[in-house]
Amino acid sequence: MIHKNAEEQRLAVSDNYKYWKRWGPYLAERQWGTVREDYSHDAHAWEFVDHEKARSNAYRWGEEGIGGFCDSREILCLAPAFWNGKDAILKERLFGLTNNQGNHGEDVKELYFHQVSTPTHSYAKYLYKYPQKKFPYAQLLKKNYTQSIEEPEYELLDTNAFKNNTYFDCFIEYAKADVGDILMKVTVVNRGPKTAPIHVLPHLWFRNFWKHNQRYNRPTIKAIADDCVQSRSTRNGRYYLYHEAGEQLFCENETNNKRIYNVPNEVDYVKDGINDYVIDGKNTVNPLKTGSKFAVWHTLSLKSGEKKSIKVRLSKKKL
Repeated sequence: MIHKNAEEQRLAVSDNYKYWKRWGPYLAERQWGTVREDYSHDAHAWEFVDHEKARSNAYRWGEEGIGGFCDSREILCLAPAFWNGKDAILKERLFGLTNNQGNHGEDVKELYFHQVSTPTHSYAKYLYKYPQKKFPYAQLLKKNYTQSIEEPEYELLDTNAFKNNTYFDCFIEYAKADVGDILMKVTVVNRGPKTAPIHVLPHLWFRNFWKHNQRYNRPTIKAIADDCVQSRSTRNGRYYLYHEAGEQLFCENETNNKRIYNVPNEVDYVKDGINDYVIDGKNTVNPLKTGSKFAVWHTLSLKSGEKKSIKVRLSKKKL
């Protein structure tokens, strides 16, 4: 008799009995600037939703995040966001150049590594390297746009962003206790020579599948305790997200029409509400603690070489 290890046992029943592959690292790292979300009149997909608009535009066909997890139909998404206290925006997605911006076409300008994942994604690990200095968005855009096709690409490591190791290693790990019971652990390590602050915001949100399909009502995520929120949808039922301390923030995954198109918004608390609340202190999150997009805000201070971890648990079980 051949003995099967735990992962082999999960694989053996995944298709017929327990769908262990229902959740996995299926979340795109970039949905902006793609033909999937192009509704322009001139077929300029790269400009219709670029990186600058991405935080304010609700997608239809997919979502994006850094080291994220989602279900196989991308109904509900889980991913962390970061802020070094200096950038003008939260780090919710990878930055890069569109085909019109890069001297060699499209290109991601980040440092990130998919380190491991089991076949059923019962365990997965991802590493993102985040500068402690202000992220050089404008510098990367300008330098690559002005260089000729014969010149090499100007990369993030060509800037001073990582000088003297002034960056954080952000490890994002997932482990499944069951098909619908997922732990996400975010461990941040200060690689720099001095104490530095970092904000970590685990996010849970619904892809906007209701805007263009009247069969579906907008799902909800609401606070049911100081350390727990409940998501509810006709498409995937109820999930509970348990978290450690932090401030609960809610908005809707709806486009900020006022910012992008200069027309009134359809709801009060739009997609970039969490970003604007954390970065600028604006009144852009729902005080009633409900919405279709949620984050829990942690503020950390790490000494040189120090590491700290934050855990959240997404589960079908009410504990």
